Amino acid sequence: MPAKPKSVRNAADTYRRLRELHADATCELTPRDPFQLLIAVVLSAQATDVAVNKVTPGLFARFADAKALAAAEVGQVEELIKTIGMYRQKARNVIGIAKKLVEDHGGVVPGDLEALVQLPGVGRKSANVVLGTAFGIASGIVVDTHVQRLSQRLGWTKQTKPELIEKELTKLFPVDDWIMLSHVLIFHGRRVCTARAPACGSCPVTDACPSAGSAEDVGRKAR
Repeated sequence: MPAKPKSVRNAADTYRRLRELHADATCELTPRDPFQLLIAVVLSAQATDVAVNKVTPGLFARFADAKALAAAEVGQVEELIKTIGMYRQKARNVIGIAKKLVEDHGGVVPGDLEALVQLPGVGRKSANVVLGTAFGIASGIVVDTHVQRLSQRLGWTKQTKPELIEKELTKLFPVDDWIMLSHVLIFHGRRVCTARAPACGSCPVTDACPSAGSAEDVGRKAR
């Protein structure tokens, strides 16, 4: 069996250093109520957390729970979320989620991965966010664009599909790290190891990164 790359052998230490750097790492979507967080996560697809955080206060002031949102008209929801991308489709999805929660779960968000991914517009990544943030359940590792890019740049995986990256990361890190790992990598991806201009010169784990100095095209589509 070939020896594991140094970057893989040192992954635990690299993560420890990143976690110390980003001690404030957390989910940046503001709702923490399971229902409202679930809706915010679905709205955040192809939209920034900042943009979603701007529309959710008005949305939940009008429709605070699953029962209220299930009874909403699509046009009402569209009007409240129209500043974010794909708002028409997302309005239908969140109403569909609310109806499904009322019909199948008594209006309560289930703390179960398989049940969550049966909801309209909810994939494995979204379910992992909700379970980890709202319930403290480490059902898996959230692999968004930041986690995908950084795990490739750091030499932790050569996979390109999120589900395969998640599988490799769950083998590499203990379950107790799964929730925070994604938060830390997302913070590092936003603050330091950005997609277009990674700040390798100021990154504290450059010595452990096989992509240091030439990371710009790693984990991104070719220019």
